Amino acid sequence: MIRLLCIGKMKDRALQTLAAEYVKRISSFSRVEVIEVKDEPNAHAERDAEAARIKDAEAERVMAKLRPADLVVLLDLHGRMWDSEGFSRQLDGWQQQSAQKGGDLVFVIAGSLGPGRALTDRADVRWKLSDLTFTHLLTRVLILEQIYRAFMILHGRTYHK
Repeated sequence: MIRLLCIGKMKDRALQTLAAEYVKRISSFSRVEVIEVKDEPNAHAERDAEAARIKDAEAERVMAKLRPADLVVLLDLHGRMWDSEGFSRQLDGWQQQSAQKGGDLVFVIAGSLGPGRALTDRADVRWKLSDLTFTHLLTRVLILEQIYRAFMILHGRTYHK
């Protein structure tokens, strides 16, 4: 099973529809679930102590949704990048690893301020999607599209480049 843990709600209807389409497509290859975790208000996030508190509170909520056997891939600006073929091989390996451990493959999108320390420490893999900056809502769609693309590559199916 693949789970996508997202801090914050999907508020954009068009992106919500697109994300649902990719979830439907991925479900031909794997069970998939998108879970939204409440985000923290961040009116005073410019203060270092407040930003740390927000990241820690959000990380705590995500950590409550993880099991010890889960393989956790954290979306992180300091993570590793892959091309599509490399990512498809990684996805295949991660699925096998998580199945052997009796857990799920879990992708985590942290809040707008980034991941809290506990979440960074828990991550098995840190993935940098791009050098570009995307909104969290668009990131959700991009991750789902990349997972779908990886499955298409793994199964030798054509998918436009």
